[in-house]
Amino acid sequence: MIGLLQRVSEASVSVGGHRIAAIGPGLLVLVGIQRSDGEAQAERLLDRVLGYRVFADDRGRMNRSLRDHGGGLLLVPQFTLAADTHSGTRAGFSTAAPPEQARRLFEWLVTRAQHLWPTVGSGIFGADMQVGLVNDGPVTFWLEAH
Repeated sequence: MIGLLQRVSEASVSVGGHRIAAIGPGLLVLVGIQRSDGEAQAERLLDRVLGYRVFADDRGRMNRSLRDHGGGLLLVPQFTLAADTHSGTRAGFSTAAPPEQARRLFEWLVTRAQHLWPTVGSGIFGADMQVGLVNDGPVTFWLEAH
């Protein structure tokens, strides 16, 4: 499972011109689900997201996690993160999870996050979404959970 984690001042997701989720300062995570992923990978990714040190401590070093710092968590499914881009000029999607598997795992991830964190928003699997964000830093990390 892949998480493209971005530290944000604010972020939102809209579908059909309607804002469905928004956070203030916190983390926006674009989530890609691969064929080999299951609940164990989703749990590992969520643990890494909540514990990854991306916020500044009192000395300005990135030593604080979302758990330490607080803030919102916005999870957005992104099929294209699971693409195979190793060759050619067009992505292949044989490594991406089939839609029903990916939907189930994304929804499981969101439900689990809502049990562990007070401020969680999410995009809608399979929807045409518009994601707005102000990347703080910018700070962006590619996380993988195997």
